[in-house]
Amino acid sequence: MWTDYSRRDFLRFSTHGIGAIAIGEMLARDGVVRAAAVAPEADDPWPHHKAAANRVIHIVACGGFSQIDSFDFKPSLQMLHGKSMVSDEQPDVFFGKVGRLRKNDWEFHRRGESGLWVSELFPQLAKVADELTVIHSMFAETSNHTPATFQQGTGFRLNGFPTVGSWLSYGMGAETDELPAYVVFPDARGVPAGGSINWSNGFLPARHQGVTVRSSGTPIQDLFAAEPLDPATESASREMLDLLNRRHLELRGVSDRLSARIRSYELSRRMQAVVPEVTDLSLETAATHAMYGTENEPTRDFGRSCLMARRMIEYGVRYVQLFSGGAFGSPRINWDGHEDMVRNHGREAARIDQPIAALLADLRARGMLDDTLVVFTSEFGRTPFTQSASDVVGTGRDHNQAGFTVWMAGAGLKSGYAYGATDEVGWKAVEKPVHWHDFHATLLHLLGLDHTRLTFYHNGIERRLTNVHGNVIHELLA
Repeated sequence: MWTDYSRRDFLRFSTHGIGAIAIGEMLARDGVVRAAAVAPEADDPWPHHKAAANRVIHIVACGGFSQIDSFDFKPSLQMLHGKSMVSDEQPDVFFGKVGRLRKNDWEFHRRGESGLWVSELFPQLAKVADELTVIHSMFAETSNHTPATFQQGTGFRLNGFPTVGSWLSYGMGAETDELPAYVVFPDARGVPAGGSINWSNGFLPARHQGVTVRSSGTPIQDLFAAEPLDPATESASREMLDLLNRRHLELRGVSDRLSARIRSYELSRRMQAVVPEVTDLSLETAATHAMYGTENEPTRDFGRSCLMARRMIEYGVRYVQLFSGGAFGSPRINWDGHEDMVRNHGREAARIDQPIAALLADLRARGMLDDTLVVFTSEFGRTPFTQSASDVVGTGRDHNQAGFTVWMAGAGLKSGYAYGATDEVGWKAVEKPVHWHDFHATLLHLLGLDHTRLTFYHNGIERRLTNVHGNVIHELLA
């Protein structure tokens, strides 16, 4: 490039260019500009069409949250409470027992100008209902938690497939070279069933796996040395390691794992400079902390995760995933309300309601919701009947794959909008059913990706997130 510059141009750069470098450094430090973007790796370059959104915050309610008690109001359940369900089709439930119908445990009200139904389970989220795009007609292929969670994240019920975040990292690249494209915040109480498989790169190159971050304590394990190192020694060690790794590649050929490890070392070095600032919530105002509930129980953990997620996308992370709920066992620390819906869902909703509402309001106030998608999903829903076969109306609900609710908010969507419907009692999707393949196709479309063109050749098959299925739900688009 310098061959096109005259001596006068060079001298002009030496006086003005140095100042430009200083200004650029200050702008980057203040978050006004970002580090260089990382190009997508996919063969078919992104974007395939104009993108409405550039990044995603995905909230996952592990365990199957109840649409009956949250967003899918069924007035008939009030009259049918305690009666047997009448259906020409036998419900396929996890524990095989179809008990008495059970009315919703939280009152519903129409919210905002849109009039969307939201129950008292989510009183704060109800205040921003006009931001939501609600899908009432989701259905899945299994009522078993682990394979259903895999399908929610990858489109397949088996493990070994890339998650949505990994596909986006592969297909869209990153908005910065200082942070991963795909970041994950597990529940502070534990990881979901299947552990790190839930943010796996599958058969995609290893560098597209999600990077876990903690909202409290040390944000990223092993990013910094356990004890302080002399800068010169650390630099020399990195150079030696890099030299040995590259010689290994030259002698033995391409190795995805080693290539990914080299890239991860390079990324970690850049992350050391920016992660302390990104994760430093003391830089936020007291009003912001109060809004997210970061200093109060029970919202502290999830509030910190939501606030940190907003900061992550400000710094250029492409896909941030937040898990609400951990592994199964006793006591359950997720949304699996088999025994006592009021106790289970009341506890879990109290942890996330205020932080999610704050996140939506904060993104809107900052103008960030215009090009950011916020997504709320669960692997399946809950039945409108209890799982006890006795004549007594039980206090819990079983798994329900036949019909449940998810919602989205943000760029490119009709806000304050409800799509599809379940039957009279909220058991099965009957109007405009939506499979995970359709949901994923729509998500990719909003991000400027054609789900049929985002592919990766693996074991003789051009694989894609939506397998060989999926249709974009154009009715959701603004």
